Amino acid sequence: MPDTRVAAIVGPTAVGKTEVSVQVAERLDAEIVSVDSMQVYRGLDIGTAKVDAATRRRVPHHLIDIRPPDVDVTVAEFQRLARAAIADIHGRGWLPLLVGGSGLYLRAVVDDLRFPARSPRVRAALEAEADDVGAESLHARLAALDPAAAARIEPGNARRTVRALEVIEVTGRPFSDNTSWEEHRSIYDLRVAGLSLDRPRLYDAIAGRVDTMLEQGLVDEARKLAPHIGRTARQALGYRQILDHPDADEADVRDAIVRATKRFARRQESWFRSDPRVVWFDASNLALQEQLVAYLTA
Repeated sequence: MPDTRVAAIVGPTAVGKTEVSVQVAERLDAEIVSVDSMQVYRGLDIGTAKVDAATRRRVPHHLIDIRPPDVDVTVAEFQRLARAAIADIHGRGWLPLLVGGSGLYLRAVVDDLRFPARSPRVRAALEAEADDVGAESLHARLAALDPAAAARIEPGNARRTVRALEVIEVTGRPFSDNTSWEEHRSIYDLRVAGLSLDRPRLYDAIAGRVDTMLEQGLVDEARKLAPHIGRTARQALGYRQILDHPDADEADVRDAIVRATKRFARRQESWFRSDPRVVWFDASNLALQEQLVAYLTA
């Protein structure tokens, strides 16, 4: 696979990846592989800012709406599906263009990361404990057992904390030992463009996006999904804040989503900036499309 050319456009939420990636894909004869851990779920449309059907007709998108929301998609499964999509696109003579903000999922696809076996029994016990004592309590335990893994997982992310603790219990080894986090070495001929905005502008974009989502009916969408949403999909930004506080008024929900999204954006930036392969571009530059085309084809 080292001879397979793969391009990627990454960055924090609301930075403008979707629009410019479609324009770039049209210029480069590319098909887009979504690297978004939540767009894989059907029904999570407004809150994940999925591209509409017209855009998907312009440029084929892969790994969107591939599972119902009550079926958890693991990182290992995502890795397998994304690599299959890349092989298919490359085999037809097109350029695979990875687009998204899920840093772990990007690395799982492009790097030689391996994921250890699972234990439904151990996982169920840890999930029950997370429900009982809270994600932050489990994260504190992980920090004591595996500081390197804990540093890469948000304290409120119960799903990933449970997974790390599951691996430790099943294998007897730190979760961070099972993946080559420090080696940014792709299995593909890879070019990665990162989009950035200064913090005030990014925060304004996040607030505007949340307002638009609420106007489009995010609360109703989340409530309709409630009986059919699994543990993983429920953690999606927006949906979690709505479903965890069903009686909150919309203003409080809006503020909670904005705060959570800002925290998430900071972690996304930190993740991608730790990858030396990412070349950064100002998302507000009027020549952005031309810059990306030139870089990704050089």
